Amino acid sequence: MSDVNDVPRDKDVEKDVKSFASGSTDNGFEFAVQHLGIDAEVAEFFARHSNEAENVVISDAENRRLRWLIHQRVLLVMVLTYFAQTLDKGTINFASIMGIREDTHLKGQQYACLIWELPTNRLIQRLPVAKYLAFNIAAWGAVLACTAACTNFAGLVVVRTLLGVFECVCQPAFVFLSTMWYTRDEQALVIGAFYSMNGFQQCVGGLIAYGIAHVQHARLKNWQILFTLLGCITFVWGLFVAWWLPDSPLRAKCFSPRDRILMAERVRKNETGIQNREFKVRNDGSPELWIPDLSLEGVRDPTVWAVTLVSFTNALPTGGLGAFSNIILQAFGFTQLQTYLLAIAQGVIIMIFLFSAAYLSKRYDQRLLLAFIYTLPNIAGTIVFLSVPTTPHTKVGLLLAFYCCQGFGAVAVLNLAVMSGNVGGRTKQVIASSLVFIAWAVGNAIGPQVFRDNDSPRYIKAFIAHIVVYGVQMAAIVFLRIRLMHQNSLKRRDRAAKVSTNEAAVDEAEELGHKHAFDDLTDKENPDFRYVY
Repeated sequence: MSDVNDVPRDKDVEKDVKSFASGSTDNGFEFAVQHLGIDAEVAEFFARHSNEAENVVISDAENRRLRWLIHQRVLLVMVLTYFAQTLDKGTINFASIMGIREDTHLKGQQYACLIWELPTNRLIQRLPVAKYLAFNIAAWGAVLACTAACTNFAGLVVVRTLLGVFECVCQPAFVFLSTMWYTRDEQALVIGAFYSMNGFQQCVGGLIAYGIAHVQHARLKNWQILFTLLGCITFVWGLFVAWWLPDSPLRAKCFSPRDRILMAERVRKNETGIQNREFKVRNDGSPELWIPDLSLEGVRDPTVWAVTLVSFTNALPTGGLGAFSNIILQAFGFTQLQTYLLAIAQGVIIMIFLFSAAYLSKRYDQRLLLAFIYTLPNIAGTIVFLSVPTTPHTKVGLLLAFYCCQGFGAVAVLNLAVMSGNVGGRTKQVIASSLVFIAWAVGNAIGPQVFRDNDSPRYIKAFIAHIVVYGVQMAAIVFLRIRLMHQNSLKRRDRAAKVSTNEAAVDEAEELGHKHAFDDLTDKENPDFRYVY
């Protein structure tokens, strides 16, 4: 969408624009919704509260108070929901040692196709996000419990496919919630907090399975108890989320009206908006409609494709190492009990990587530089796998190398923070988020395929493939950083060119008015947008 100041219009339209800008809810509000493409709820909210929102200054103490309130309602749901999801993903591995393979005649490696990422991103945009998330949580809990009734491979495929449909809402919904509730410098820590559940699940999932494995003489088999218990807990959690999580700062009746205004204003500087339920496409039928084809901008933007490539290259080694971690550890000469204990240590290391990356990102305001640095331990560990033979004398060194390869979680968090902070316009965000998570899922599906049985126990070919993938990942990160730096220089140049000769030139510390923050402009269209890298 073009800057409203650049849109050709007659005197009546000019009056409407000024009316909306002043906070009136008459013709200006109608123009904003119908012609500028601003979300009706957002336009109505700010028009109604224009006096309260004008010249809002949020102190550090006030900002901390608001952030803590948001943590209690939003971050709590993100963290516990993602833990439930990762725990569910681990249940199939736990169940494999409890007899599910024999009871369902499960043989070989079987994978379901990913079909629901783009539709679920569109539904996240179109529906109240909290209610849609809660429905999916309760649905996958019910399906997970029904897994206990499976008696053959066909039934297992059906329930795992449905689980994929319901669970794929989590990451895109959480990224959307982080842009809605948190400032850009907070988003890496928020994403890191829920993503760290990948490591926490490594620590506690095995213990849960270990406890259930000691249940004897029950009418249900151990793996059936596991699925039934976790499924019922997840279903109840979904009902709680429907009650507890607000759909947006605009609808958060759990907060005071003043706090809702402040929560919306604190994310104004993100320049990525709060929401827009309309999927914007070009309308050439009327000269007054200046909504561009944002979906095409989403697939043409090199920034989106670079982030998508990093998501794929980071997920491919993850899928392989995650699926074969126990096999790899046992190949080093560790016993089965030692392997379980080392998996707990692996989870702790994953969490250390994640939180350190998120903290450093906030501390030094660097995302891509840190993503590059956190790729290096993965490369170092992989080189050790390729060069050091597996012997009783080298197993400790190989174990340390394996732990070095757990930096993928840090790169994933930083990459999601780059996406959430650099893509403006809700329609474009839907496209970008869909591409990124499709790439992530495809990478995870391909990853285990490079570990072939005839290449065990060293898996030389697999680790050579990992080295190549890491090289592509680092090249994509360098390209992305250079591109975003260049885009910022273009933004500043264009802004400086618009400054009149009587005004001071725009410098590196330019003050932006953020007047287009909630206009649902893309990052390219918004003159106030600045890229973070």
